[in-house]
Amino acid sequence: MFTLEERDALRDRVLTLADEDRRIVAGAAVGSLAFGGGDRFSDLDLTFAVADDVSVAEVLDDWTRTLGNDVAALQLVDLERGPTVYRVFLLPDGLQFDLSLTPAARFAPAGPRFRLLFGETARGEGNDLPRPPAASDLFGWGVIYGLHARACIERGRVWQAEHYIGAVRDHALSLACLRRELPAVQARGYDDLPVDILATFTGTHVGSLEPERLRAALSAAMDALLHEAKENNVPNADAVAQRFSGPP
Repeated sequence: MFTLEERDALRDRVLTLADEDRRIVAGAAVGSLAFGGGDRFSDLDLTFAVADDVSVAEVLDDWTRTLGNDVAALQLVDLERGPTVYRVFLLPDGLQFDLSLTPAARFAPAGPRFRLLFGETARGEGNDLPRPPAASDLFGWGVIYGLHARACIERGRVWQAEHYIGAVRDHALSLACLRRELPAVQARGYDDLPVDILATFTGTHVGSLEPERLRAALSAAMDALLHEAKENNVPNADAVAQRFSGPP
């Protein structure tokens, strides 16, 4: 497990790399550590703006080689979101480092946890921060996963059924978060839900792959989904409840 000193050392090394690279024109800390939050388990997230006349891919590949040689950073995965490319690294001490690069003309906060370290953001960018998911979408997908789970149980596809039951539960929990203005994506708000709300989800956990246990967990998950949908004033929640109550 990495130490705080090791995480700080990597941060300093990456910022030095950015300072020495003339292709980098701005940088920011993002994620849980952006404003001094997080804890000793938090990973490192840094984002940078690349001069508009330079290829983002070129800089990313150059930095990947440098970080591999200097700190034995292992590339795990890339993710593209709009103009931004995210590359995730794993360090030998178990530290996850998320590096993202964006063309300077589009460099702007993608969320509230963004602290500019040097340079500037693009003018007119960053006003349309990501919006929370729509309650109707969360409910709709939850119902779809519930239907899939029910079919999988009857087909004897018990592991697939377990997966879909968990998805129903996740969408119900996301709806619960949405109603309380907690983060409703990637389970970030789950642990901040009131204890009494979380207690109502106890029966949604699959304790066995026996068909009856799967059916019971699915029923509890659907009850939670329907309840949260009604609390979020999602249209047709009652109609869906009636249609889902029939035999498979």
